[in-house]
Amino acid sequence: MNNPVKPRRSVLYMPGSNARALEKARALPADTLIFDLEDAVAPQSKTEARSAVLKTISQGGYGHRELVIRINAVDTPWGADDLEAAARSGAHAVLLPKVNGPEDVAAAGRRLRTAGAAPGLGLWIMAETPDAIRLIDRIVTAEPALQVIAMGNNDLAKALRLPPDPARTGLLHAMSGCILAARAQGLDILDGVFGDLADRAGFALECGQGKALGFDGKTLIHPGQIDPANEIFGVTGEDVARSEAIVAAWETAAAAGRGVAVLDGQMIEALHAESARRVLTLHAAICARSED
Repeated sequence: MNNPVKPRRSVLYMPGSNARALEKARALPADTLIFDLEDAVAPQSKTEARSAVLKTISQGGYGHRELVIRINAVDTPWGADDLEAAARSGAHAVLLPKVNGPEDVAAAGRRLRTAGAAPGLGLWIMAETPDAIRLIDRIVTAEPALQVIAMGNNDLAKALRLPPDPARTGLLHAMSGCILAARAQGLDILDGVFGDLADRAGFALECGQGKALGFDGKTLIHPGQIDPANEIFGVTGEDVARSEAIVAAWETAAAAGRGVAVLDGQMIEALHAESARRVLTLHAAICARSED
């Protein structure tokens, strides 16, 4: 599966029970909004939150922003109703939490289609349990509608009994394994949330680490994290200039019947040109969103 290139630099969780926050989100510069019916909503407010999210999506006004509904796990009292409602909600995707194996993803895909899911409705999954990490290679092939993996590092760290660690040493193997699985299937993958809202330097460092590992963006818990995430996971002017130069060098070489070009002493092959074109496509998509 190869998904179209979409900016998913900043992916903000929004409590489904907070009507004021849902309203304000229409003006936030996030690429994606996740309307959360799970962790951010108390049990007694689950049904009310579901209705509020459905209403706010139906009202529109979110512009370019990708809209995702995180449902409750399907084995909870609310999960089945959440899934059925999300299928016809007008959202762009449904985020499935507490995935433990490929059968969870396949079953969710079937239920969405049975509930009348619109064509193109995507399925996202949380990678937040030891079983999800252990079986991620099978999970990512279980459902053709799958688009994105979102890391749930806090739940995973708890399950693995990891001590607090800014370097996330104990999570690196799991994160890298999920990135490999995502890329093998042409999926996007998002780094987990950073919980210390006062630690701006720590947030920036973790974003930088996530980008270096290969994540496409970061899930967020506060609007104040949007701008730095957009910057770190975005495309710089230097990136654009270098990518344009790579593509031009490769096209010149290809037109001359050569399989290799040289740019500033560096060998350029087809794979470099392909990567550069992706950078330029992402840049164009980001610019289009900024204009919107």
